[in-house]
Amino acid sequence: MKAAQVLLQAVSKAKSLALFYSTRPDPHFLPQGEAITSPWQGEARVRVDRLMKLLVAITVLTVGILSVVPGIRATEASKVDTNSNSVDEPLTLDIRAAAGLPFQTAENLTLGATESSAEASEADKLAKELANPIASLISVPFQANEDWGYGPTGNGYKFTLNIQPVIPISISKDWNLILRTIFPIVSQHDLFYFANLPKNSPLQPQNRSQDGLSDTTQSFFLSPKKPGPFGLIWGLGPAFLYPTGTHPLLDTGTFSIGPTFVVLKQAGPWTIGALMNQLWSVVISEDRSSVSQMFVQPFISYTTGTHTTFTIDTESTANWNASGIDGKWTVPVIFQISQILKVGKQPISIQIGGKYYADTPRYGPNWGVRFNFTLLYPTGRHPEPVERTGLVK
Repeated sequence: MKAAQVLLQAVSKAKSLALFYSTRPDPHFLPQGEAITSPWQGEARVRVDRLMKLLVAITVLTVGILSVVPGIRATEASKVDTNSNSVDEPLTLDIRAAAGLPFQTAENLTLGATESSAEASEADKLAKELANPIASLISVPFQANEDWGYGPTGNGYKFTLNIQPVIPISISKDWNLILRTIFPIVSQHDLFYFANLPKNSPLQPQNRSQDGLSDTTQSFFLSPKKPGPFGLIWGLGPAFLYPTGTHPLLDTGTFSIGPTFVVLKQAGPWTIGALMNQLWSVVISEDRSSVSQMFVQPFISYTTGTHTTFTIDTESTANWNASGIDGKWTVPVIFQISQILKVGKQPISIQIGGKYYADTPRYGPNWGVRFNFTLLYPTGRHPEPVERTGLVK
């Protein structure tokens, strides 16, 4: 009875909020100079509306991905039975287990001490592969970022959902080609808003919010399957910036090309390395500026025995075409914690993190947070041939 009363109260409150929203004007359409008297108007209401829309969009997108995921199959490491016969077991996705997760026992959601030794070994391997940007591991991360402190007022904020699948392709006995794509969906508010402008200002009316797609980045890394000298893992290739933005304030309006390179070393629980690329515009839309931009990401991570990974990195960007007054560098220092889990037979990674911007251009952000949900699909690993001795019946 108590649970039913709580549920009825929640539904009643939701209906009241919906009625309130439907009868109040949007603050963007208030006449110039009109005071905002309700706490549910102004920035607070814009933020709530925006977050609700984004939550719905993320939910729909996740359900869509999960609905097509059963078509993707991967194979776990092969097991050898007592008669030394190798048995390959396909890794299939148990969508029923995922959908019924809140009502199922801990055997469907495993981590740390609840795992068997084989599961723990596989999870440890996944955690280390996930720390390697060019590992032979298919992954589909959904990385949500929220950053604050933008704009002339310092009250602007930006939400970015990066869908960034990583697909390794074996092209020979010794080489892999790794495709890394970043497909950003952006919602931002007051990044270009100037407060208290007169009505006759050429900047009026101001477009305070922009929502849509941004430019897509795709990198191709040619990488040896085995580490090189000193245990170094490396990859290099071209990077492309595609003009997929749906709003002039969300894209560069250019098609850009440049080199990309990654190098790292994994020793025990540690992973240390760096990834970088440099892009130059080769095709520029009318009334848009050329692009010369470098991305540098040094990183260091430590993975514990419970498959928890602690990472510190910086995803720095240099805009070489910017003036010295505006500032060329954006330098976020990011601390992240991730955990390998299993839903049914599906391995996943959950990550949270915080960002502090050590350097930004004028009107850049100050702080940020990150949440990352990653679907993992280990590639097939075939067993070594078993050497038999003695007579075989």
